[in-house]
Amino acid sequence: MFRRTKSETDTTVPADPQGKPGGKGRPTPSRREAEAARKATFKKPRNRKEASALRREKVRTERSKMQAAMQTGDDRYLPAQDKGPVRRFARDYVDARYSVMEFALPVLLVVSLVGVVFSPQYPWLAGLVNLLFLAMILLIGADWFLLTAGLRKAIGVKFPNESSKGISFYAVRRTMQMRRWRLPKPMVKRGEKPV
Repeated sequence: MFRRTKSETDTTVPADPQGKPGGKGRPTPSRREAEAARKATFKKPRNRKEASALRREKVRTERSKMQAAMQTGDDRYLPAQDKGPVRRFARDYVDARYSVMEFALPVLLVVSLVGVVFSPQYPWLAGLVNLLFLAMILLIGADWFLLTAGLRKAIGVKFPNESSKGISFYAVRRTMQMRRWRLPKPMVKRGEKPV
């Protein structure tokens, strides 16, 4: 009465070897396999030695991802202080321009060494060194003002609804480093317009 006939049982559709369009391309795991995979991720270590080994491995993988992101600029793995489109724009803005602050430390170091070494023989050199220090400080101040004003204006145009809190100090801190030592690595060439 409620049995199937032979013609109904034989009408099975053959499996499509390519899968349906838009499919995930692999079979769905059984419930047992899915639960085992989920439990394996939350499996607790048996002792402190295993726990510390797992922790070290996790830290090592996170650190390697972060180092790779510092070279490539991948926003997913960057430190929190470097994440976000506003910070990326600020980095590109700084990297695209020449800056007095970038060369301030080497220049001041050379000037002070010249002053210390040669001032006993040439007394007039001490006054020149002081004058160069003062000029460099004034140039750094002017560069600082131009950088922060230009960056805030550009961010206000490009990201009107984003918060730019702390972005000026972030940009100045990046500017003080020489270009080849900056991390994350510069993604734009000098003179290129930041994206």
